Amino acid sequence: MIKKYLIFSVVILFVSSIVHGQLRYSTSNKKAIKLFEQAQQVPNLTIDPYMRGPNFSEGLKLLSKALEKDPNFWEAHLLAAQYEEYKRNFSAAVDHYESALRINPHHSATGSTYYYLANSLMKIGEYTKALKAISIYQQQRNPNQDFINATYAMRASCEFAIESKKNPKKFNPQNIGPGINTKDPEYFPTITVDGKTILFTRRIVDSRVPGIQQQEDFYVSQYIDGVWQKAEAMPENINTVLNEGAPTIAADGRSLIFVACADQTGANNYGSNRTGKGSCDLFYTKKIGSNWLNPKNLAGSVNTFNWESQPSLSADGKTLYFIRRVSQKGDSPNTDIFVTTLQENGTWSAAIPLPNSINTPMQEESVLIHPDGKTLYFASKGHIGMGGSDIFVTRLQENGQWSKPENLGYPINTEFDENSLLVSPEGDIAFFASDRSGGYGGLDIYYFELPEEFKPTRTLYFDGIVFDALTKKPLGGKFQLIDVSSGKEIILSEADKITGEFMVTLPLNREYALNVTYPGYTFFSQNFNMTNPDNLTSVHMDVPMIPLSSDEPVRLDNIFFDLNSALLRPSSYAELNKLVEFMTSNPTIRIEIGGHTDTRGDAKENMTLSTNRAKAVYSYLVDKGIDPNRVEAKGYGESKPVVTDQELTQLTNEKEIEKAHQLNRRTEYRILK
Repeated sequence: MIKKYLIFSVVILFVSSIVHGQLRYSTSNKKAIKLFEQAQQVPNLTIDPYMRGPNFSEGLKLLSKALEKDPNFWEAHLLAAQYEEYKRNFSAAVDHYESALRINPHHSATGSTYYYLANSLMKIGEYTKALKAISIYQQQRNPNQDFINATYAMRASCEFAIESKKNPKKFNPQNIGPGINTKDPEYFPTITVDGKTILFTRRIVDSRVPGIQQQEDFYVSQYIDGVWQKAEAMPENINTVLNEGAPTIAADGRSLIFVACADQTGANNYGSNRTGKGSCDLFYTKKIGSNWLNPKNLAGSVNTFNWESQPSLSADGKTLYFIRRVSQKGDSPNTDIFVTTLQENGTWSAAIPLPNSINTPMQEESVLIHPDGKTLYFASKGHIGMGGSDIFVTRLQENGQWSKPENLGYPINTEFDENSLLVSPEGDIAFFASDRSGGYGGLDIYYFELPEEFKPTRTLYFDGIVFDALTKKPLGGKFQLIDVSSGKEIILSEADKITGEFMVTLPLNREYALNVTYPGYTFFSQNFNMTNPDNLTSVHMDVPMIPLSSDEPVRLDNIFFDLNSALLRPSSYAELNKLVEFMTSNPTIRIEIGGHTDTRGDAKENMTLSTNRAKAVYSYLVDKGIDPNRVEAKGYGESKPVVTDQELTQLTNEKEIEKAHQLNRRTEYRILK
C-alpha cells in the first residue's frame, strides 16, 4: 500500500541534544544560524505533497543555503544527513555525516554519528566502510547502549553481505512484459494454481482523489499462448476511488482476500457498501459464474483497530497469513506475520503471531505461503541480511515447527529493500516488483528462475467440471482431498455453482483420496497417487455425479486391501467413513456393496475373495452404526471386468496392462430400488 507517514514533531535526536547542550553553535555566521533554525521547524509547517508527511525537502533547501554561508557548520551537516535519511537518500546522508566528522570528529560525546554513518553506509552497500564505522563507534567511551546492542546485528549483516557478494546466486530477472507493466507502478502479484491468471496492484492517476490524485486498483491478466495479455481492471464493486491492494487469490481463482483502507476523514469510511474496524482491514469477495460479489469485511476476529495488510491464503483455503502492525515508533512501524484459520462456521479465528524465530522487533512483511502448504516466503528488516529488507524462506516441519529462516542471498537480495515475492505453483519461477532500470516506468513486475535450494515442493493442479451424469447440468459439488496415509483433510473446496468448474492443488509426494459430494447425488470417489507423477503438470478430469434415483454402480477408489486378502487397510478408513456419512445423510436408501477382481488367477478363488471383501466393507458400515438391513454384500469375482481380456490383449505397455487390472480390481456400491 502507499506508505502513510505520521505527522510528528521533528526532534533530531542527537543534533538537538548537542545544540542545546552547548553555549553556542560551531559557526558565528548569523544568517547560517537563522537558516538552520528555520530548517528545524519547516518540515512540520508544510506537507510533502507526494509522501503526505513532513516536508524534509524544504528543510534541505534551507540547510543547503546555511552551508553556503558556512561550509564548516557541522550541525547543519548532521541535520541535513538526518533529513536525507528520512527521504531515503542514503548516499547524500553519508556525505553529510562524513563532512561533520571531518570538520569535528569529536562533536558528540557518545560518538553517535559513527552509528548513523554505519547505518547509511549499509544502505548503499558499502559494507567494508560500515564495518570500520561500527568498530569506531564500539570503541567510544559513552556510547548509547541500545545502539551498541544494534551494532552486533549490523556487524553480522555486513559480514554476511560481504560473503554473499563473493558467492552470488544465479539471478537473471526478466520483465514480465507490456501486457502487465505500464508507466504506472505495478506490484503485489498473486497467481492461480494453474499459472494462467495473475492479479496485481497498480497505482493509477485518479482526479477524484484529493491532493495526490492517485490510488490503487486491481488488474487481471491471462496467460495465453505463452504471453501475458493486456491486463483489465477488476469491476467497480471491487475497485473503488479508495485504495485496494495486496491481493491474495484462491487456488481456483474464485475467492479473493485483499486490503482496503479507510479514507482520511477518520470515520472508518472504506467506500460504498463497506465497513471496517479501523485503519486498513482485510476484505473478502467470491466469484460466482462471471460476477464478483460485493466485498465484505473478513468474517471473524482477524481485523482489529490496528493495521492489517498483505494477506496470503493457503491453497486449501483454510489458513491465512497476513501482516499486522504491532507498534509504531515515529515513522518506523513494527509489523509481524500473523496466522488465522478458517473455522467450521465459516469465520476466521483470532490471529496469532508466528514464533520469534520468524518475527523480530523490526518489520516483517510481504508474506507468501506456497501452494505446497509448508513453504513460507517473507521479507524482513530484522534478520541478518544485506542491510535493507531481505527475502527469506522458512519451511513447516513435520513436528509443526518452522525451520530457521534462510536468506535468499545476493543478488536476489541487495542493500535495497526487496519484498513482494511470488513463487509459481510448480516452484521453479519467482515473481517480484522492482523499479530497476530498463522497465516501463516506476515499479514493474519481473520474474526469474528460483535457485534449487529455495524451491518449494512442486505442486500440480487438478481441474474439470462437476455435472449431472444424466442431464449434463453443471453442479456446485464440494471437494474433499484427503491424505491417504494420515487420513488428514488436505483440501476443502467447491465447484462454481453456475459453471460447475473447479480447480484444486495436488502437492507431490503424497497419495490422495478425493471425494465429491452434492445433495441428491451419490458421492464421487477418485484416487491420486502423486508419489510418482510421471512429469505431469496438471490433471484434468470431469466429475459425473450420479443421482440417487439411479442404480448405476459407484466406484470406491480409495478402499484398499492387503494382497489376496479381505483385510481392510487403515488407509481405507477415510473413504469408508465418507460412505457412513453418506448413508447417515440419506437414511431411507439401501445399498449393495459389490466386490470385483481382475481376471488373473482361479475364477472360484476370485469369487470367494471378492465376496469376502464386500463383506468386510459391510461389517465396517454396520460396526459404525448403519442398520444391517440397509446394506447387502455381494461378490462378482472376475465376471464384470471394466477392461475385458480381449481388450487386454491389445495392450503392449506393461504399465497400461497393470493399470487395466487395477481398474478391474475394485469395490463399488449401488443404490437398491
